[in-house]
Amino acid sequence: GGKGAGKLKPATSINVRHILCEKHSKKEEALEKLKGGAKFDDVAREFSEDKARQGGSLGWKTRGSLLADFEKVAYDLEPSTTGNPKYGEVKTSEGYHIIMVEGRK
Repeated sequence: GGKGAGKLKPATSINVRHILCEKHSKKEEALEKLKGGAKFDDVAREFSEDKARQGGSLGWKTRGSLLADFEKVAYDLEPSTTGNPKYGEVKTSEGYHIIMVEGRK
C-alpha cells in the first residue's frame, strides 16, 4: 500500500538490513519466523544467503548504491529495531529480500 509513505522526510542514506533467500519457500519460512516474533538479525543469521554473520546488516547505503527495486522499497520503510522490525519485501535479480531499515539520514 502507499498510505503514509509521504510522512517520511526524504533521506539520502539508510542503515539497512535484509534477509536474502534464493527460494520463495525459504523466504516464506523466514517471514513466518518474523511474524512469530523472532528478531530480524536472528532470522537473518538462520536464513539469509547474504551478510548472515552480520545479522543481515548492509550498513549505511547512499541513494543510488543499491538495486533500484530494492532501494525503492527500502527508502519507503520507517526506521525500526531488529526486535520489533517493520519490514518490506522485494524480488530482485539476486533473489527474494526481506528488508528493514534501522536509520535514515
